[in-house]
Amino acid sequence: MELSIRLAKLILLVLITVLFSQEQTQVGNLIMENVPEIPDEVKQRTQQYRNVRSASFRSWDTQGSGMLIGTRFAETTQLHYVEQPLGVRQQITFFDEPVRGGSFCPDSDKHGFLFSKDIGGNEYYQIFYFNLKDGSHQMLTDGESRNGLGPWSNSGTQFAYTSNMGNGTDMQIYIGDLKGSEPRQVVTEPGYWVATSWSPDDTKLLVGRYVSITESYVHIIDLKTGEMTEVNPSDKKIGYDNAAFSKDGQGIYLTSDEDTEFKHLRYYNPATGESKLVSGHIPWNVTGFTQSDDGKYLAYLTNEDAISKLHLIRTKDYKEMPLPALPIGDIGGLSFRSDNRYLSLSFDNPQTSGDIYVIDIKKKKLVRWTKSEVGGLNTEKFIMPELVHVKSFDALTVSAFLFKPDRPGPHPVVIYIHGGPEGQYTPYFSSTFQYWINELGLAVLATNVRGSDGYGKTFLQLDNGFNRENSVKDIGAFLDWIESNPELNSDKVAVFGGSYGGYMVLASMTHYNDRLAAAVDVVGISNFVTFLENTKAYRRDVRRPEYGDERDPEMRAFLESISPSNNAHKISKPLFIVQGFNDPRVPVTEAEQMRDIIRANGGDVWYMVAMDEGHGFRKKVNRDHYYNAVSLFWEEFLLK
Repeated sequence: MELSIRLAKLILLVLITVLFSQEQTQVGNLIMENVPEIPDEVKQRTQQYRNVRSASFRSWDTQGSGMLIGTRFAETTQLHYVEQPLGVRQQITFFDEPVRGGSFCPDSDKHGFLFSKDIGGNEYYQIFYFNLKDGSHQMLTDGESRNGLGPWSNSGTQFAYTSNMGNGTDMQIYIGDLKGSEPRQVVTEPGYWVATSWSPDDTKLLVGRYVSITESYVHIIDLKTGEMTEVNPSDKKIGYDNAAFSKDGQGIYLTSDEDTEFKHLRYYNPATGESKLVSGHIPWNVTGFTQSDDGKYLAYLTNEDAISKLHLIRTKDYKEMPLPALPIGDIGGLSFRSDNRYLSLSFDNPQTSGDIYVIDIKKKKLVRWTKSEVGGLNTEKFIMPELVHVKSFDALTVSAFLFKPDRPGPHPVVIYIHGGPEGQYTPYFSSTFQYWINELGLAVLATNVRGSDGYGKTFLQLDNGFNRENSVKDIGAFLDWIESNPELNSDKVAVFGGSYGGYMVLASMTHYNDRLAAAVDVVGISNFVTFLENTKAYRRDVRRPEYGDERDPEMRAFLESISPSNNAHKISKPLFIVQGFNDPRVPVTEAEQMRDIIRANGGDVWYMVAMDEGHGFRKKVNRDHYYNAVSLFWEEFLLK
């Protein structure tokens, strides 16, 4: 008995030594354990790739022909004004934290815009008004709750927003103004609500309640009486994404998957309950739409096998109008200027950093408004991916985009797994990927496993609840495919992903440790039970339909059984864990517990935490060091 006690104490001492004798360093707000100093050679080699910029459309100026854009000149993304195509970017906001939104007030007597920002990535966003007349800004929310910016009223005297100021949990709808008046609560029902559109006369507000990606509800609120009426009431579970009053106030445009696999654009008449399918001829999701101010035109985007396609129609007959040739890639930022002639769009692809273009509808001409810097790099040498389809263990087809270096193989491979989990990898501009491909000679396989958005609601639900590990088996199918491809080196394969993608990284390591060389987990879930118990209260109920309810004993046991933290003994390959200390979605404890378990098992783990970041790194100095460290990790464990 005495011998066993002494042995237990010795084991405990060994564990404490392993956990607390790690080499710790600090660079700015980054605290690192076992992460080597970045060699000057790596810093110099990545410098051009780290100084790539992009631009995103935010709002047309309601008192001029210019626009508000988001771009980064220093540490964080701020708002700039551009008066004309390829005009000078005039920086307007100068904050330490990144700025979200940027929506001009419709009131012609005012010249300003709404925006929001948080502190240190905590996602407790506050809403501000910036007055362009005098350069001042004022906070319009309480400084404590989480707030989501909604639409201006058409008069510009009020704006709608969502907030958890009521109880800290439910995200409900409020109306505010620029006078500092007490906000008016117009939705008191529990749940996660968002405001999407005001009626043309500002007497009604269109709001949505999100339950899960395949279940949501749309309501009309009469702002005079407070009465709330459900749009298209049904016993079926329907997923809605976007909804807006038509400009004449007679109907509603919305996207839904009612009786279809995909979320189509529809026109709904609240008076009769009748709806018309607008995009039914396209078997893909509609991901966004916008109307011209006069209501004559409507532009919408479809996601076709992870590629964006733009459509422009006349609302009187829904006939498609001709468009100028557009590059292939990711499209967003759709907005008509108030003269109804010009349509903005943000665009990027793997060879083109994010920039803003405008379509002249009358001349059918595409005009570039911004040209972002790319660190002096020749982007023509950047690699465009190849779309591949693979049969998984149960014959389900899953897809991925393969980036291959322009040199002889076989190439080491980084398997990239997106987050969400209802996200989707679409070919976007990533200077990080291009650095790995062009400078390190790595191939990147960006996957869309089951449960990814964009392939229909059946595919979307194939990983829910007790089916969670079937998506991990899809990674096994991709590993099989890599083995069959002579251009790829199946002995040198790593996995990389963030958030839910971080869970997939950890789970892949517990399932395929012998087939993988290394892994990078960024803000990843390591245990579903502790994640669901510790994620912020306003998120918990919208995550349970996807992952399962940890309060149910059977589901809890299942979630514990598949969680990487309980299977970490199977991992023997090097792991790099990256985390933001203020993360409200996946708390820092998820990273810490995985780090500690791996070390207790004698494993090799690098650890990096940013004390001024949340769910991912948004400050340039942190991102630069993080990506340099990941590149060093690949050189150490994937290329040697």
